[in-house]
Amino acid sequence: MHLDPLAIITAFGLIFLAELPDKTMFASLAMGTRMRPLYVWFGTSSAFIVHVAIAVGAGSLLGLLPDWIVKLVSASFFAFGAFLLLRGSGGDDDDEAEVKTVTGFWPVYSTAFMAVFISEWGDLTQITTANLAASNGTWSTAIGSAAALMSVSALALLAGKFIAKRVPLKTVQRIGGICMLGLAIWTAVEIFTG
Repeated sequence: MHLDPLAIITAFGLIFLAELPDKTMFASLAMGTRMRPLYVWFGTSSAFIVHVAIAVGAGSLLGLLPDWIVKLVSASFFAFGAFLLLRGSGGDDDDEAEVKTVTGFWPVYSTAFMAVFISEWGDLTQITTANLAASNGTWSTAIGSAAALMSVSALALLAGKFIAKRVPLKTVQRIGGICMLGLAIWTAVEIFTG
């Protein structure tokens, strides 16, 4: 098992920025106001770990293809992610819907796990994780992505209201989109120079 610190930091940074304006951050915030935050965090974190494992597995399969094809697919996915982030998401604030009060570890854990597990299928962060795993290494990507997703969930539970009032989510989306666009260009250039 080889860990690349740069790949871990890259995965963490990209996934963290992409997940901040995502519906799961708002879902975590909403659940945290009605349920015990630590239990919610255990549930959301478990769901994120399962999704990272699935995404890294898919990315490892991509890694079996010739290098130029992997880079072309990676550049395409980064460009698509940049497009999604830069065009804005618009209605994510509506996901802060009324959440039924749930008590006890297992009911809260199950509710949080299922909310994230179902909503994250095919999400930008899952696609980005698979993409990074194909080009940057399985374990490094898994560690960076899981840490980022769990951090965003914790951040939402601890300081979500403060962030929502102080930092415009559009700004976060733009920064993430510019980073992804930069990675798309960099990866495309590597096809011809590598």
